[in-house]
Amino acid sequence: MAIDASAWRALTVARAEQRMALDTSTVGFETEPMSFSYDWKTVALYALAVGATERELDYVYEGRGPQVLPTFAVIPAYGPVSQLFVKTQCDMTRLVHGGQTLRLHRPLPPQGTLVTTGKIQGIYDMKKLGQVVLSTRTTLDGEPCFDTEWSLLVRDAGNFGGTRPPKLELPTLAEGQVDAPSFRAEQATRPEQALLYRLTGDLNPLHADPDFAKAAGFDQGPILHGLCTFGFVGRALLQHACGADPGKLKSFSVQFRKPVWPGDVLCTEGFDVGNGRYVIHTRVKGRPDLVLTSAWAEVA
Repeated sequence: MAIDASAWRALTVARAEQRMALDTSTVGFETEPMSFSYDWKTVALYALAVGATERELDYVYEGRGPQVLPTFAVIPAYGPVSQLFVKTQCDMTRLVHGGQTLRLHRPLPPQGTLVTTGKIQGIYDMKKLGQVVLSTRTTLDGEPCFDTEWSLLVRDAGNFGGTRPPKLELPTLAEGQVDAPSFRAEQATRPEQALLYRLTGDLNPLHADPDFAKAAGFDQGPILHGLCTFGFVGRALLQHACGADPGKLKSFSVQFRKPVWPGDVLCTEGFDVGNGRYVIHTRVKGRPDLVLTSAWAEVA
């Protein structure tokens, strides 16, 4: 997250040598409030990093504000989240971003200072996997702004006798609805997309260094950040389900299931299931499997 590449390597080596178990005693730990100041350049860089084009000047040009993409909310959380997963004794060599949830209380202005506090919500036993759930809450001028939840999976860290994760109640499609999406969107990522996205603060070398990616099992090369895909799909939601109004997106949640490589084309379908909720299906063009599962959004 907000850790530079050399620190990532050092943490990776340390965890690989120590092979520490997840520290369940850290559940409930909260960080001190952390400030994050940003301006129009910060939000414009984020918009470009998640694929915004010249047709989306409202998000990349200071002459129009700019407006702030709702999924920008993950960026101020990097600092607290980084501190939290180090606290849990996570083995960096086995860490996978499993899922992301965002709940929004108000649109963001083009500049300001946000204050974020993070918490270790739970550490769960998923047999071979350990699951760490982290949350953050962020305020602006003392008022609630947005909350995030991060599901991190740690390979070979399960079977420690812990509790299973709670079951989630998710919106579902009616029979036959899968053939009738409310919208479809194709979005091309660029070959340098991960290199651009990491400038927003996530400097994990998995997304830049071919040797590091190969050692992690990705012979094809560095993969795209899951949160970059999250931002791309958030843009599709904004355009097709929110009438281009960032204040209308209230919640957005996904689980990351398959890797995306820079240069892939993302194909997203949204299904209106009523009460302002959408079920989201996202694939890479030319590949059958969903790259996001259990994905849904709530729109005002």
